[in-house]
Amino acid sequence: MSETKTVNRRYPNFSLLAKPSGPLCNLDCKYCFYLEKEAYFKENESSRYYMNEDTQETYVRQYLDAQKGAEITFAFQGGEPTLIGLPFFERQVELVEKYKQPFQRVQYSLQTNGTRINEEWCRFLKKHNVLVGLSIDGPPELHDHYRVSKGGQPTHGKVMRALHLLQEHGVEFNTLTVVNGLNASHGKEVYRFLKSTGSTFFQFIPIVERVDETGEELCTAPDLEEASEDFGIPEWNVKPKDFGQFYIDIYEEWIREDVGKIYVQMFDLQLGFEMGMPSTLCVYSKTCGAAGIMEHNGDVYSCDHFVYPEYKLGNIKDKTMEEMFESEMQHKFGQDKYDLLPEYCKSCEFLEQCYGGCPKHRFNKTPSGEPGLNYLCEGYKMFFGHIKPTMKFMADSLKRQQPPSQVMEWVKSGQMHESTGQAPQRNDPCPCGSGNKFKKCCGKSS
Repeated sequence: MSETKTVNRRYPNFSLLAKPSGPLCNLDCKYCFYLEKEAYFKENESSRYYMNEDTQETYVRQYLDAQKGAEITFAFQGGEPTLIGLPFFERQVELVEKYKQPFQRVQYSLQTNGTRINEEWCRFLKKHNVLVGLSIDGPPELHDHYRVSKGGQPTHGKVMRALHLLQEHGVEFNTLTVVNGLNASHGKEVYRFLKSTGSTFFQFIPIVERVDETGEELCTAPDLEEASEDFGIPEWNVKPKDFGQFYIDIYEEWIREDVGKIYVQMFDLQLGFEMGMPSTLCVYSKTCGAAGIMEHNGDVYSCDHFVYPEYKLGNIKDKTMEEMFESEMQHKFGQDKYDLLPEYCKSCEFLEQCYGGCPKHRFNKTPSGEPGLNYLCEGYKMFFGHIKPTMKFMADSLKRQQPPSQVMEWVKSGQMHESTGQAPQRNDPCPCGSGNKFKKCCGKSS
């Protein structure tokens, strides 16, 4: 195994999402893009999807060796990672203690559908301070439409039972909601439901997939260099305008009631941009490539959304993680996020808030026919335009060392419109730039 120079590394603190049970899952979510990976790996027995002890030990040792910072996170996802069983994670902690350096501080995170969480799991999660991401798409009628068991049964009740167990045991958790073709038109309903659960940190992930000419099979590896019109849009996809309005509806409630109490990942990111800070999430970074994925068998890929042969960097049994992440192949993958942006995007007023979004979603063409436009572009523009006045107010407050939460009173009092020099009537276009009428946007509470 060859050595890799560590001087001027491109990704000195890359992250690697591990899938200990591969694509295996006990649910059959209709919109899940990862279930197709069972066919990709062509395994004959489900047990063979589980990460073996040799691979796990190599993974822990290499990952700790490759990280140059003191703060290190081992993150697990699936499929459903709890399928591999609690003993795997108990051994994970033992291996970390065996290999970590005194200066290294290790944290753990686990993304789960929650259906297998019980008292024993909760005791372990609490003991080792594991941050849990719990997948839930809203109240029962919205969640159970797509998130069903292998037998097509609803799962909302099991997820809520897990949520209550996590709370009872004091386990830190956040919620992850897939924004899809159904719940996207129920933004406030979803938001209020999540608040009612006691969660205070929300992540929203848009579902954007393409299907082939049959309308059934998901398209294979995205082509980063050209947009193709030879695909269909499945019914579970969120529509661009609905995506934008979903965030606007949530933001309107948050900006009036919950600043400083509820944390929404997208809102935190956008406030950071307004403050001149770089993105902490690859989707909205200028380039990517620092967040890879490792499958159950040790195969490493450029990104969780690009688990295809074209994007396989190697296997930890043959190469070090450092070699793979410092490779020209990975560097090109990361740089392509910006280099392949159409000029239409590079001249956009919202470029630094988006940078074209996730490359997987960039399969549309610009008005002039350039490839590489994000499918969600219209929705992004709606949302970014809408939040401009209030984001600026909060950023200015922080710069003055004042709490951004004072924006709530500013909005409710109507001073926002006075400060922008606007006196909109009910049927005028909203001055925030959303494209909606004032009465249906920022004027709702007036």
